[in-house]
Amino acid sequence: MPIRFGREVTGNLGTAESREWLVTNGTGGYASGTVAGSLTRSYHGLLVAAVRPPVDRRLMLVKFEETVTYRGGTHALSSNRWASGDIAPHGYRNMQSFDLEGSVPRWCFACADALIEKRVWMEHGANTTYVAYTVVAAVEPVRLSTAAIVDNRVFHNTGQVAWPVSVEVLGDRVCVVSGGPDALALTLATNSGAISAACEMYHDFALPAEALRGLRDCDDHVHAATFEASIAPGETLVLLASAEESPTLDTGALERRRERDRMLLQRWRNARAGGAGEPEPWVEQLVLAADQFVVDRPSPGRPNGKSVIAGYHWFGDWGRDTMISLPGLTLAAGRPEIAAPILETFAQFVSDGMLPNRFPDAGEQPEYNTVDATLWYFEAVRAYHEATGDDALLRRLLPTLRDIVDWHVKGTRYGIRVDPADGLLRWQHDGVQLTWMDAKVGDHVITPRSGKPVEVNALWYNALCAMADFAERLGEDGAAYRERARVALAGFDRFWNPDTGHCFDVLDGPDGHEACLRPNQILAVALHASPLPPERQGLVLDACARTLLTSHGLRSLAVSETAYQGIYQGDQFHRDGAYHQGTVWAWLIGPFVDAHLRVRKDPAAARRLLQPFGDHLGNAGLGTISEIFDGDAPFEPRGCIAQAWSVGEVLRALVRIERFETAHDPVSQPPPKVDA
Repeated sequence: MPIRFGREVTGNLGTAESREWLVTNGTGGYASGTVAGSLTRSYHGLLVAAVRPPVDRRLMLVKFEETVTYRGGTHALSSNRWASGDIAPHGYRNMQSFDLEGSVPRWCFACADALIEKRVWMEHGANTTYVAYTVVAAVEPVRLSTAAIVDNRVFHNTGQVAWPVSVEVLGDRVCVVSGGPDALALTLATNSGAISAACEMYHDFALPAEALRGLRDCDDHVHAATFEASIAPGETLVLLASAEESPTLDTGALERRRERDRMLLQRWRNARAGGAGEPEPWVEQLVLAADQFVVDRPSPGRPNGKSVIAGYHWFGDWGRDTMISLPGLTLAAGRPEIAAPILETFAQFVSDGMLPNRFPDAGEQPEYNTVDATLWYFEAVRAYHEATGDDALLRRLLPTLRDIVDWHVKGTRYGIRVDPADGLLRWQHDGVQLTWMDAKVGDHVITPRSGKPVEVNALWYNALCAMADFAERLGEDGAAYRERARVALAGFDRFWNPDTGHCFDVLDGPDGHEACLRPNQILAVALHASPLPPERQGLVLDACARTLLTSHGLRSLAVSETAYQGIYQGDQFHRDGAYHQGTVWAWLIGPFVDAHLRVRKDPAAARRLLQPFGDHLGNAGLGTISEIFDGDAPFEPRGCIAQAWSVGEVLRALVRIERFETAHDPVSQPPPKVDA
């Protein structure tokens, strides 16, 4: 078990609160909280249900307030911070250990000589959470009283609370909580003991993580019901919380969760058969984390559609993040059958040659404000076909891919079009941010990068080369795409800046060329089709290694640049101002590893670049990888506690290294073809 803590963490409230757990259900719903059991974010809850998968998420069951009565003593298991500054109760003081059993968080509480284990997991495919309490050791039964703290609001903290609520007790062990005609009904159930209704407001839960982000830092919730049960030594009390219609408590649910973990790990092991040596245990934990981001996105004509949640807690599914993370989350994890429906789902939403950048939380029309997400789509298709040989899917997608290229040549939204003078792709539109460096404060775009961004044109060249290969693979003529690629390759020479020994970040912007050192040019070395000659590949790699590389990814701006900001903290104005001005992005370690292998051909050195992520799995989001880190030491994790492209790119890079190591192994076989 690579993620495990004793009292050195669990007994310190601040330390235990800085470590957060996450479980998901595959539809966009999740449960998450701190090791301490206290709330620190408005997004924490035992059941956050996805009403329209994978978005429109509602905070339903916030937490359980648990009290144990045993041998004449009373022991709290839960903890709370209050806006007054008080801490009550102090359940963390009774917490002996915490660990992850695969994807299932487990707490062990010591109450006198009784040991009580608590586990939390979700039913895959359902807005249903289970919480189980097992008396591992005791000399007599343990009495457990559990107060259900509920809400029924959007998962962003708007300051509203579901009040009043209606609580209907159905028999001894089931109750239904409703908060109005438009609210989801929450069903609470237990396999033992009894439920009694309650209806009282708990005011002013303090949320210190939101205070650090300059957001609303307190919350109110409702105590809706109380469970009372006596648990004999060796027995387990199971509680259910569900937003599904007519849910049934199933005591076999934990075994199903464990079986899914075993399946995921076996698929990954099968995919890496022949890999060099045994992977470290932390890599298996990352494989389980990859599954947390893959979600359902049903749509008309495609009820089994799939997508990717960009990050927990607050992101939905984004086109750019999905395409960048897809090879790692699916192909590297041994699940190509998940990649195909994701690719087909997004093909449905292509409009005027553009992939959607974001699907809004409330289900409105997709937003198409991106210049690069569509180009990442080509790389995702290429990686999928390379791994599977699935010509049938390629044939179905080829008309969409062809249409995308045509739109980019003649012009689409935001002035995105090929410049006939040099064959490069450009965009020009005031007041928008279309690259992945997309922070905006009010009407102020922090990094506009309009013109011809370096990574956009590396992706464009890569897409044209892929299109030529796709066409020829399917027996069509790819000459026109190869000619466009040849022209773009010649035009890409303009990116080289002899004064700095690396690439310009943007050409032909409103104020001319942008020469600041950013990590975007690493993609010109890393992508399958590189537009840089070998000697320039090495110079770009060296420039990024000297000034941008950290233990957890690449800085978004060199420390020497005047706009550099090394700490990501404060209100949204200050955070967004630093987002791409020095903040470290974990996902960029993937392209850096690709570039490193291409230039230095040293897989052992490349593997060492990924080792710090193994240590990071025990910090911030447990068992997963954060979105970003400070640019200054000690490189504190920031942003989302779990980010799809962070996890996906580390997994993909690990597989890339293994394949590099075994590339000349005569016993290795090509991957099997995937049936249509």
